Amino acid sequence: MKKYRFQHSFQSDPTLSKHLFSLLEIVFPGFGITDAAESALRLGASWESASTPFMRFEGNLAVTHVGVLEIPMSLMGELVTVGGIHGVATHPEFRRRGYYRDVMEEVLDYCDRHYKTLVLTTSEPELYEPFGFRYVREHVFVAQCNSTGGTHGFRLLDTNNDNDINLLNRLLETREPVSYILGVVKAKALFCVIESRSPLFYAEDLDVLVCMNIEGSTLKLFDLVGTKVCSLQALVDRIPHPIEDVEIYFSPDRLHVKAQALPHQLNGDDCLMVRGEFAPENRTFMLPRSARC
Repeated sequence: MKKYRFQHSFQSDPTLSKHLFSLLEIVFPGFGITDAAESALRLGASWESASTPFMRFEGNLAVTHVGVLEIPMSLMGELVTVGGIHGVATHPEFRRRGYYRDVMEEVLDYCDRHYKTLVLTTSEPELYEPFGFRYVREHVFVAQCNSTGGTHGFRLLDTNNDNDINLLNRLLETREPVSYILGVVKAKALFCVIESRSPLFYAEDLDVLVCMNIEGSTLKLFDLVGTKVCSLQALVDRIPHPIEDVEIYFSPDRLHVKAQALPHQLNGDDCLMVRGEFAPENRTFMLPRSARC
């Protein structure tokens, strides 16, 4: 097995997490990355268990990091393990020295031996284009609903309750892909890091967990986690508020709904970048928020 200069192991070095999160907090102030990782750990899914870190040090200071995740996806109905690039960071005092390029080139050599497809999301796509990544357009899906309000069919998941934590883990480990065009399965740590501080709603009769926001009469739907994907109507019927419009932030091919696809970047500037094979490239889709790395 090839040895890499910058590849490290959280299991072999118990101090590595401290060095990494110190770097990430400097590069991404205000994002609360350490808190998100700690919240995910409380839910039973650690950052360290999912990520392979490639890091450059100057003395005892971590100055560059590129992480690699494995993301099991359904791409056009085929289950594929995709490599996810995340946590890309260089300390401000050590930039313009070629450190990022050195680490990224090693990461790509590693990934080319393991994955046919790499993905990442970024507001700075120009940083990745020199390494063979390309921008892929995503879409939001808009549907009219005109529901006057249904039953109280959801409850808020209590992430401080052991039973609810077990429920979350069960659903994440056994979930179906939310879309056959592009859906995610078993990416538990990634989901927990991203969604652990967002409200999670559970419908017991459907046995489905929903990532959603309701703004006025608009339902914003970000992900469904369940052993069986339900229809959009089944979700709306369990919301006790009038819903006139629905915005779906993933391909709705399994929701039994007619929706208009509109080009969209999540959060205004979050670009999906792909390297290698990518079967859904010419289809309308969006990588769910819970799987964006």
